[in-house]
Amino acid sequence: MNQWRRVVHEPYPPIEDHGLVGDGRGSALVGRTGAVGFMCVPRFDSPPLFCPLLDHARGGRFDLLPDGLRESRQYYVEDTAVLVTELRTDTATVELTDAFLLRPGARLEEDVAAGLGCFVRRARVLHGRTRLAVTVRPRGGAQWVDDPAGWRVVCPHQQLELLLCATRPLAGPETNLPLEEGQEMALTLTWHPGPGRRPAGGEGRGTDRHLDDTAKVWRRWSGRLMDDVPRADLVRRSALTLKLLDHVENGAIVAAPTSSLPERIGGNRNWDYRYAWVRDTAYTVFALRRIGLPAEAGGFLAWALRATEEQGPMVLYDLDGRPPPPETADGELEGYRGSAPVRWGNAAARQVQHDIYGEILDCAFQWAATGGRLDGVLWPQLAGLAERARTAWKTPDHGIWEVRTAGRPFTYSAAMCQVALDRAARLSRRLGLPGSPDTWSAEAQAITERILRYAWDERSQALTEHLGPGGGLDASLLALPLRRVLPADHPRMVATTRAVADRLGAGGGLLYRYLPDESPDGLDEAEGAFVLCSFWLVDNLVGQGRIGEAEELFEEMCSYASPLGLLAEQIDPGSRTFLGNFPQGLSHVGLIASAVGLARVHRGVRPELATHAWFD
Repeated sequence: MNQWRRVVHEPYPPIEDHGLVGDGRGSALVGRTGAVGFMCVPRFDSPPLFCPLLDHARGGRFDLLPDGLRESRQYYVEDTAVLVTELRTDTATVELTDAFLLRPGARLEEDVAAGLGCFVRRARVLHGRTRLAVTVRPRGGAQWVDDPAGWRVVCPHQQLELLLCATRPLAGPETNLPLEEGQEMALTLTWHPGPGRRPAGGEGRGTDRHLDDTAKVWRRWSGRLMDDVPRADLVRRSALTLKLLDHVENGAIVAAPTSSLPERIGGNRNWDYRYAWVRDTAYTVFALRRIGLPAEAGGFLAWALRATEEQGPMVLYDLDGRPPPPETADGELEGYRGSAPVRWGNAAARQVQHDIYGEILDCAFQWAATGGRLDGVLWPQLAGLAERARTAWKTPDHGIWEVRTAGRPFTYSAAMCQVALDRAARLSRRLGLPGSPDTWSAEAQAITERILRYAWDERSQALTEHLGPGGGLDASLLALPLRRVLPADHPRMVATTRAVADRLGAGGGLLYRYLPDESPDGLDEAEGAFVLCSFWLVDNLVGQGRIGEAEELFEEMCSYASPLGLLAEQIDPGSRTFLGNFPQGLSHVGLIASAVGLARVHRGVRPELATHAWFD
């Protein structure tokens, strides 16, 4: 995967030509030219310190660029989030190592901060000689103040003070350093450094020790991952990527670490994903649990219930479980390849989406079925969500795809209310918890029957996006068997699977999630193919016993992963380039879930895990 590739010097490099580093609080995308494309610290949802991917002229820069760069390659140190970029010129090869440093001995499964609050970039000349251009210009400008430890960089736009240290003298925002074989330069950027604090990693040989300590922390966490799955390399990288999106202090998981990378070049489908969607996080903890990481499920459940209790049920929250800021357009930035507007905040937080009840109840069900405890505080909240679902499914909402039109009675939303009622009934009976299990169970069955009757369209021979006539095809209905609303081999699910594959297919195994001209979403423009939907199709093929087709599609989807094993939200069916915010958690969730399902079928067992016994 880490083959040398020619570098094309362009204002906006391909989205897929980046790797992700982070510490469970903030993160950065590092391009294979040595440029940071997007970086938010101290938190994922902080104003970006650098975002040249959103405006190459006004987004700031943090580059380590050897003179005459012509080709490069990237790879992660095995089973870690330590990223290596090798840069080759006509006269030298430079190895660049990037990482957000972690505390020695930190345990990433615990809900405590693991990062040291600093980003280390180490450039080492493997052979030859070069001049290394070091550029550090935060977005919005900065004041540089000489400091005994290096440079104090005061960034008014981000309301942030940085300490920038290097093992070789820096002249200021821009420095050219001559380096030859065997020489190196380590640069450390620390946020909220405090008076008199010396950053980790800024003292030559100590940089190597800090990078090694960070790698050990990641290897300890990833050492618990299961290996007996197809494409174990991509499954492990997907798990590490999801962990990089996990706000480790409280269990919130951001959908993606970026904002406004477009779903269509030149279009306005540009959203801020640096928040925690209840749906995305529930899918994520389900995937991590399936590959041997149950602790994240408990963390999410506590976070989600606390957020819903304090703020009421919402589609998404900020990292503290509060409403995110109002959605605004940034008039200063031109957007990736001219895709405006750039947005901060997300108006979907104010939408009504009924699926959140099922997401939380299903997560609680998985948690309890695999040994977690539902105490006297958690259960009343869960039962209350089930009661909300009893009536919510009958009213229109904005659906899983967050349409910006008037609400509709979306089938997926009704199905997830069915999940909420079904799981509440099973938990109540299994654990002897107070509630109305007979009523919940009967109403769950009634919702299933209404879906089969009213979402079915004879003309298209498929279940459609909403209850009642006139609905278009919707790939989200491929998720119904995954949530046990309908079995994958139910005749109407088999027919729906066929219709989605035929009519929403974009070629090469890719699927559109819906067709905007048939399913209006208020934006009136096309978009790329949605990666998660193809993995849902894999899961349906497995459930229908079509294992050979499922394996073929799974391998085809894996071939779209970047050389680093990363996936975006969407793929352009024509150019096969990445679209949307990157890396996208749900795309990696889909890869993990499909791999585990295939592995279990190969071993002659059901695709489901231990929760299956609780459905008997």
